[in-house]
This record gives sequence, C-alpha cells and structure tokens, in this order.
Amino acid sequence: MNKIRAAITGVSGYVPDYILTNKELEKMVDTNDEWITSRTGIHERRILKGEGKASSDMGAEAVNMLLNKTNTDAKDVDLIICATTTPDMFVASTACIIADKVNAKNAFAYDLMAACSGFIYALATGAKFIETNTYQKVIIVGVDMMSSIIDYEDRATCIIFGDGAGAVLLEKNTEELGLYDSILKSDGSGREFLHMKAGGSLNPATLETVKNREHYVFQDGQPVFKSAVKNMADVSEEIMRRNNLSSNDVAWLVPHQANKRIIDATARRMGVGDEKVMLNIEKYGNTTAATIPLCLWDYEKRLNKGDNIILAAFGGGFTWGSIYLKWAYDSKK
Repeated sequence: MNKIRAAITGVSGYVPDYILTNKELEKMVDTNDEWITSRTGIHERRILKGEGKASSDMGAEAVNMLLNKTNTDAKDVDLIICATTTPDMFVASTACIIADKVNAKNAFAYDLMAACSGFIYALATGAKFIETNTYQKVIIVGVDMMSSIIDYEDRATCIIFGDGAGAVLLEKNTEELGLYDSILKSDGSGREFLHMKAGGSLNPATLETVKNREHYVFQDGQPVFKSAVKNMADVSEEIMRRNNLSSNDVAWLVPHQANKRIIDATARRMGVGDEKVMLNIEKYGNTTAATIPLCLWDYEKRLNKGDNIILAAFGGGFTWGSIYLKWAYDSKK
C-alpha cells in the first residue's frame, strides 16, 4: 500500500477592502514612501475596518470560500486549526468561533500560536492527523488582524503589518503528492526582541499598562532581521539537502512575507531565481500567520500538479521552520 500523505487540495484567501498606503502613513509618522519601499518592499497593506470585526470574521470568509471552491460540506470537516497571534479573545479560541460561523458542527477546533511561523507549524501539525488516517478533512487557517495590536505612532512597526486570512484544505493522498518533510525550530531567548509586553498572565491589563502603550507589538529591528535572515535561510537550505533537491528541482519558494531583503537572502541561499519566489508583500505587507496561504492563493493558477514547493517562515518567539511538499493538483482549471 502506498504511503498516505497529507495533500493541499484547495486554497483560499481574504483581505479587507481598506488599503493603507505608504503615502497615508507619511501623514501619521515620520517616514516616507521611498524609505519604506527600499527597506521592506511594502507599498500598501490591508486594514480591517468596522465595529465588532475581528480575526474570526476574516478567517470565516477564507474558510467559506475554501468550502465553496472545493465543494466541501462544512459538516464533513473533521478539524480546524487556526494559526493566529491576534485571537478574537483568549477564551474561546478563534478556531472554535470560525467553526461556528461556517457551520462546521462536527469539527473540533483549536488555535495555535507561533507568530509568523504559525501557518507552517499548523500545517505540519494538521498533516499528522491525515497521515495517520485519523481524519479525512482538515482545514488550516492562518489569520491575523495585526492592526489591533499595532501602535500607529511607532514607525518601526506600523509600516510593516497588515490584516488578512488564508486557508487550505488537507486531504489524504496516496499518489506521492502532498507534504514530504518539515523542519520546525524555536528559541525562546529571542522573546526580548519581539513581543507584546502586557495583556498576558505576566502583565495583566491595568490602567498603567494601557497608559504606557504596552498592549502593542514591540520589535527591536536589527536582531530580529539578523536572526530571520540566518534561520529562515538555514532551514530552507537544510530541507533541500535532506530531500536531495537541487535549485532546479524547486518549482517555488513560498517565503513568509516579512521583508523583501529577508526573502531575497533566503532565495540566494537556496540558489533559486526571483522567478521562482512567491511575492505579494508589496500589496499586503506582513499579515503574520496569513502570509504563506495568501501567497498560495495569489499564485494558485500558476501551480502545477507535482511541483516541488518549499515553504519557509520566521517569527516571534523566536520561531522558524520550513516545509517541503509536492503540489497535488493542476490549478489552472
């Protein structure tokens, strides 16, 4: 009997309508379009507007689209894993809320938090339920409403992040297609360089923490940049070596969209040209857990059955990792 692999059989995405441009940011903080573009590659990002809107709304939009395009009944979904850094609330989980909103009544659901690496952590985790033949249909959602935890007076972070969601359906494959390998890493000593100081059990919300603006993301750019360049490139190169893949064998690199310079460094280490690198940072910015599925969604029509694809990410924690998969369907249809 052929080995059971977990294959992506559909992908979808959702981004809000409101576009926050670099020109608009020039009016909010001391920055300019040329500076942002040259250092990050970002021209604009999407922001979720509207009272009562949250991460689960974007996640539900992406999942509903996924169910429709794959002709999947919500009641047949076994599991929903939601990778997010910006849950609607700490209790209940955003995955549970999404499951309710899409009427996935038979699914169990939970959140996974690994910042910008969240989607590949969740994809690797969800794949195990398929590979062991425990479940038949698993949905992985990557969603973040970063605008809810960004200080729009801090030019170090507000230029980078945006809001969005992406989702994939995992199903069983016995034709040598799907996930082949994953390398997942973390280093908690990196937390001092990228974190949100208050709001957790260490520093619960008080008038003081709000006044001190401690409920926003803090990032010390240089150490984060250096670690991202090294670690994302390391695991991408390692997964190629481990699976005997040359740069010619790789059809696509799907990198986390944090910074164009980090993406370029990873591609160089892998030996792949720009034409093989998925890139949409210029229009969405860094949507944290949503970047990789949004790339797959944007590029879906260019993917072919059997394509060798490398996913790579780095995020707060620090967390980082890579996944090697073979694309399971012809997407031009």
